[in-house]
Amino acid sequence: MNTAVRSQFPSLKRVVNDHQIVHLDGPAGTQVPQSVIDAIVNVYTNSNANTHGQFITSQETDVLVDHTRSQVAALLGAEGGHTISFGANMTSLNFVLANAISRSLQPGDEILITQLDHEANRGPWLHQRRHGIVVREVLLEEDGSLDYADFEKKISEKTRVVAIGLASNIFGTVNEIDRVRQMAYEVGALLVVDAVHYVPHLLTDVREIDCDFLLCSSYKFYGPHVGIIYSRPGALDRLDIGPLRVQTQNAPYRIERGTLNHAALAGVSAAVDFMASLGKGDTLRNKIIDALANIQKHERSLAQQLYLGLRDIDGVDIYGPPLKETQRAPTLSFTVEGKRPEQICKELAERSICAWDGHFYAIRAVEVMDLMGQGGVTRMGMAVYNTAEEIDYVIEQLNAILR
Repeated sequence: MNTAVRSQFPSLKRVVNDHQIVHLDGPAGTQVPQSVIDAIVNVYTNSNANTHGQFITSQETDVLVDHTRSQVAALLGAEGGHTISFGANMTSLNFVLANAISRSLQPGDEILITQLDHEANRGPWLHQRRHGIVVREVLLEEDGSLDYADFEKKISEKTRVVAIGLASNIFGTVNEIDRVRQMAYEVGALLVVDAVHYVPHLLTDVREIDCDFLLCSSYKFYGPHVGIIYSRPGALDRLDIGPLRVQTQNAPYRIERGTLNHAALAGVSAAVDFMASLGKGDTLRNKIIDALANIQKHERSLAQQLYLGLRDIDGVDIYGPPLKETQRAPTLSFTVEGKRPEQICKELAERSICAWDGHFYAIRAVEVMDLMGQGGVTRMGMAVYNTAEEIDYVIEQLNAILR
């Protein structure tokens, strides 16, 4: 699969310091295939117009927006395009959502978040404390998983919202969403899911998850920077979004602030098509199901290869659940004794390897694991375009750096 896949990504051909660049920085945004680039360029070249006009380019934009909603619905297993809304990014959408939900809450009502989550699914809810709403957080275990006994202890009849990630962007942990959903619905709480780090790697099915809202970002699955929110049918219409009179007061439009980035939406649609092209099936959804199975198998093999290579290097500590777990994102974070993460990443960069250092806005998790003082961790993530040869090179170079 890899030669054909890699040929679609022009950025992978770049040579830095006499070596073809190695992108293990995908957890902060993947590279983009030529088909996505072409789709964006086509809008600016041929039909750059706003929506709901009487002329052809505007009508083409209307078709584009509706088509992209349907494409994303297929990716997420949603009921249809009417459940999909767009925004500048996931964080912005989640702030609008959190503010809207809080208007229906009373002082003393509770929101439950976790220590594992990205700030995008913590900050918007913590912000609601200014209204007298109580925000409680579920504890993080040493292995990078959530403490579900603590979850059961802290959820109560006062809990109005449970906000949780599907997969951790720092440790690769996949949370037990079935268990969480059951707890949330037993107390009548809304379930808000951050799937940014899950959608690129594992099959997402919002109807199976049975959440009220799910958010993700297309730049994590080979597309441009666009935030996406799925809303259970009827859920968005029940919220007080605020006084802004948008183009239409019903879902999916009412949470969309201002004019959308139409060219970027063309890229989102093309990104879904790219992922679907990696699978087989008689419908777009079935192609996506098959594609995600192929993607997961490929990325998991590379993650296992990297894990074993890192494990054999003296002084390296790897964080997160064991890789033998069935459900785990292909993302590895580690520290090196005697070297700060930024030092490791700088030396890797000199060898044409792109890897990240820091906390990646999973700030609370890094604090709890007592890693903040040393600069966080070094993080590497697998994407569909990575190869076993690249992982061999990375392990070889890490050994050279530490020698």
